[in-house]
Amino acid sequence: MTAPTPRSLPWPYEQRDGWLFCQGVRLVDIAKEFGTPCYVYSEAAILKAHETLACPDSKARMARICYAVKANSNLAILRLLAKAGAGFDIVSGGELQRVLAAGGAAPRVVFSGVGKSKQELRLALEQTVGCINVESLAELQQLETVAEDLGLTAPISIRVNPDIDAKTHPYISTGLKENKFGLGLNDALEAYKRAQKSRHLRIVGVDCHIGSQITSLQPFQDATKRLLAFVTELHHLGISLAHIDLGGGLGICYKDEQPPSAEELKNQGLQMVADWAATTGCQSPEVVFEMGRSIVGASGLLLSQVLLLKPSSDPTAKNFAIVDAAMNDLMRPSLYQAWHDLVLLHPRQSVARAQTWDVVGPVCETGDWLARERSLELSEGDLLAFASAGAYGSTMGSNYNSRARPPEVLIRSDGSVNLIRRRETFQELIELEKIPQDLWS
Repeated sequence: MTAPTPRSLPWPYEQRDGWLFCQGVRLVDIAKEFGTPCYVYSEAAILKAHETLACPDSKARMARICYAVKANSNLAILRLLAKAGAGFDIVSGGELQRVLAAGGAAPRVVFSGVGKSKQELRLALEQTVGCINVESLAELQQLETVAEDLGLTAPISIRVNPDIDAKTHPYISTGLKENKFGLGLNDALEAYKRAQKSRHLRIVGVDCHIGSQITSLQPFQDATKRLLAFVTELHHLGISLAHIDLGGGLGICYKDEQPPSAEELKNQGLQMVADWAATTGCQSPEVVFEMGRSIVGASGLLLSQVLLLKPSSDPTAKNFAIVDAAMNDLMRPSLYQAWHDLVLLHPRQSVARAQTWDVVGPVCETGDWLARERSLELSEGDLLAFASAGAYGSTMGSNYNSRARPPEVLIRSDGSVNLIRRRETFQELIELEKIPQDLWS
């Protein structure tokens, strides 16, 4: 593997004399100490990405950043962001409990998701979350009933589906009318009218989210224009909003994408809302962003080792490099046909000619692949890193084929190393299962 360091490997990762480092720590030493596969995250990269979003723009206007917990829900990362002042965007009761366990403040939580159960709504209200993003008229009714039963008033925002094409993978597009998320403009208006009459619902905002891994400002601009036109309608009905939630979904570089910077996206949103307020004479509401991938995605690597090489003598057949990571560890390639750059952790240990390889895992599925048709100089035993694996990596993992989930390691800004999730044991894999006693007889 003689290719230059990919753009998907940002500061503070660097290569020195063939060795891959992070904050002065050799990644090969992490692989040797904790084994492979293993997730590694950079504290410095996470904090820098959050700070870029959280800092005021050139006109000293602030945005509220709610980290999307689904991107990476490790408690240590949640704690890191809570200490940095982040709010949180959650989509389940379990994610709410994770935020609370990490010391996050419930009033700085927005609760999204199309299928919140009554138990989850009850938990959210009891814990005083800042806002519940309602995604259907049925959910609005259910939330009102739960709030009435508790004798509480639920702070709500309606998630508007603006029917905007985010030009992303169809599985992570959320803002088209064919997607399950949010309400169309007419239904959203009806939801606000109903909420306005309720004694147990309190309107605090409006929400919009059009997709993930978006690499252009234009879809965000189009969605914001449509959302602000809708907010003007609400204003005419006498409905004022404390915040406008412009969602998230900003992409990162996996291969050769050139997404706008988080600062560009934030400043565009802040300016558009400020211009709207000046034009309508309304007070400018707080602007909220729900960011996940752009905060943690580039910070993480998945370390893996080449177990076997399986070249074919048939020039029309594939050559397979079998590594110890698999689709249960990193689902994105199999699920989204996603690209992750591959980087060698150490100098080349033996002479190996470049060949075109499919990099696959040990899972018993043809879909278990992590990289396809890569020209690589590989040898058995090589230690590799799959880049840009900090988001939607470990959180989408499973125990398929009875494989233990890998450990997760946080490299601190001072160069110290913390194990923030240890590797699962076989006993932990089976501890929830029980064989009926009569089956032993």
